[in-house]
Amino acid sequence: MNILVIDGQGGRLGRKLLESIRKTCPDAEITAVGTNSLATENMMNAGCADHLATGENAVVVACRTAQIIVGPFGIATADAMLGEITPAMANAVASSTGYRVLIPMNLCNTYVAGVVRGSAAILEDAMDHIRQLTEKK
Repeated sequence: MNILVIDGQGGRLGRKLLESIRKTCPDAEITAVGTNSLATENMMNAGCADHLATGENAVVVACRTAQIIVGPFGIATADAMLGEITPAMANAVASSTGYRVLIPMNLCNTYVAGVVRGSAAILEDAMDHIRQLTEKK
């Protein structure tokens, strides 16, 4: 199972996702792509990714082969994360044949109804769903 984690800004959510995915799916091949070098470095420090890359082209290329794409909701929204998500990145995520597991966040002028800021239950729900996906394959 090829799982792609995409994050930007400081990469804190990406790091948490990597740690949780590795624990939940120890045999998965995990690629982490940061929209900037700080995000990639923070995800690298988790020590959970098999492959790491940075930038727009890395997102576009990784989305072509990912079976599951995981990240904040903004990775599928052009100009999200204070402009770090380019239209090409958002299009690559949205048009990928991979299954998307998007974590809702109330940030960057976007309000997702029903989301309690900082809810650990959201991350747990995402990991349960990813585990179910990997068990089916």
